[in-house]
Amino acid sequence: MTILVFGKTGQVATELQAQADVTALGRDAADLSDPAACAAAIAAHAPGAVINAAAYTAVDRAEEEEAQATVINGAAPGAMARECAARGIPFVHISTDYVFAGDGTAPWTPADPVGPLGAYGRSKLAGERAIAEAGGQWAVLRTSWVFSAHGNNFLKTMLRLSESRDALSIVEDQIGGPTPADAIATACLTMARAMAADDSKGGMHHFSGAPDTSWKGFAEEIFARAGKSVAVSGIPTADYPTPAARPLNSRMDCSALKAQFGIDRPDWRAGIDRALAVLLH
Repeated sequence: MTILVFGKTGQVATELQAQADVTALGRDAADLSDPAACAAAIAAHAPGAVINAAAYTAVDRAEEEEAQATVINGAAPGAMARECAARGIPFVHISTDYVFAGDGTAPWTPADPVGPLGAYGRSKLAGERAIAEAGGQWAVLRTSWVFSAHGNNFLKTMLRLSESRDALSIVEDQIGGPTPADAIATACLTMARAMAADDSKGGMHHFSGAPDTSWKGFAEEIFARAGKSVAVSGIPTADYPTPAARPLNSRMDCSALKAQFGIDRPDWRAGIDRALAVLLH
């Protein structure tokens, strides 16, 4: 089965290309700021399944560029989903925990009420709704705290800071599951193939690494596994202001994904080791 991937250089798109023989489209071949061009790319390639691993991910900048973010994260996935529905092609799309308000301490289920705190979350929610409205066979995979050896992410930032700092203050009141990009890629491929084989599969799903931790706990594990001597002290979110508000509770209930696709939550600590094997050797 041929799988068409939107995205080429991002964290998940890079891992998808490493794991399977997919056709990956970069911005030159399919610009998500032009939704019609995305639909045309699907028509031109006529794949067996489509995975959208491309997105506007600049959370803070989205506060000033919400219109652009909403085209890329909302209108473009909607156009992809409509084209896939018209052609009977399974469509898998990656979304985010930022569609939730982040209150409470209970893990979010796919059926819980949404309430994004900022422009990025609103733009991703627009994409989810456009995909659902398109009909056809679709799956949305909400994930969180993505990291890998590629692109820009928390793990790479911590490693860079460890070269010049022996102490850091890291937020400790935001709780969630760091998620290795290679595990997200594996999940998307598993879902796309299962959906192609069984048209009853799909819908809204959650996928995040285990066990849940704080950014402080994530940082401490990174330094321990990388052999870096950096003292980490915890601070509240209020002491680290950002243009876009972050959800305090990003815990995700991933049981529906396990039940339908047999996919377990990945151990993010093992994901750190895999990324470090690429970055430090």
